Amino acid sequence: MITKEEIAAAYQQIQDEICVSLEAADGAARFEEELWEREGGGGGRTRIIQNGSVLEKGGVNFSAVEGKLPDSVKKALKVEQSDFFATGVSIVMHPNHPMVPIIHMNIRYFEMPSSFDEGQPLRWFGGGIDLTPHYVIDEDARYFHQRLKTICDQFNADFYQRFKTWADDYFFIKHRNETRGIGGIFYDRLTATDELSWESIFEFSKALGRSFATTYTELIKRNRFKEFTPEQQEWQYVRRSRYAEFNLVYDAGTKFGLETNGRIESILMSLPPTAKWIYNHEPQSGSEEERTISLLKKNINWI
Repeated sequence: MITKEEIAAAYQQIQDEICVSLEAADGAARFEEELWEREGGGGGRTRIIQNGSVLEKGGVNFSAVEGKLPDSVKKALKVEQSDFFATGVSIVMHPNHPMVPIIHMNIRYFEMPSSFDEGQPLRWFGGGIDLTPHYVIDEDARYFHQRLKTICDQFNADFYQRFKTWADDYFFIKHRNETRGIGGIFYDRLTATDELSWESIFEFSKALGRSFATTYTELIKRNRFKEFTPEQQEWQYVRRSRYAEFNLVYDAGTKFGLETNGRIESILMSLPPTAKWIYNHEPQSGSEEERTISLLKKNINWI
């Protein structure tokens, strides 16, 4: 059986690989690392990159924490046990260029060790990756979703469509009636079945993690040298505000981190460095901004 130590070690390696690739892609900034310990058990490695040539602010964080779940989290997870272990890598990148998209990825593993003694172990993998363009560029959207489908198809023919629909539903800003971006894939509580072993799920998690660097590097290369106007930068700040709204109101990872006494700086590293809330902001009719808003909907087939 795959152990939590093996999973955590693999996630740490993936964090290392992604940081090296992003530093090379940016060409100027370097990650700053802070090692931290969690009161109650475990800790992590927070790595932040700031003020780069294209990466204005981003984080590639690893954590492996354990302890007792608060009653509110037990209720949300619908579990009876209190002991838990959770490990994962969480990434958010905010570029300084309005044509380069925001990107998020998370791969994670959760288990309740006490349940192993009771014969019905509670353990699962979760994760996801989604793209939030300030301006939707169709070619980039197709490239991003095709990359995800290729990875999913290596493990299960149903994964891509199932997890894409899940992402559309999850990354949805209800009070705005719009998706956070163009979606991606999202999954949770993925467990072994007769058709899918724990080893296969773990390999899928690692494959998704290792796809991040090449996927995002390509999107940076395509767009980082395009010219843009002050008005387009302003729109970027407006779109960042929507991203912040989702993470503070709906994001399950943010809520889990706060309710399990996680490190606040690591949890909120997903917020952009600058965002704007302009009262009753409406894009001009026929503009690229209006077109982007029109594409922030569920169930768009990009490939």
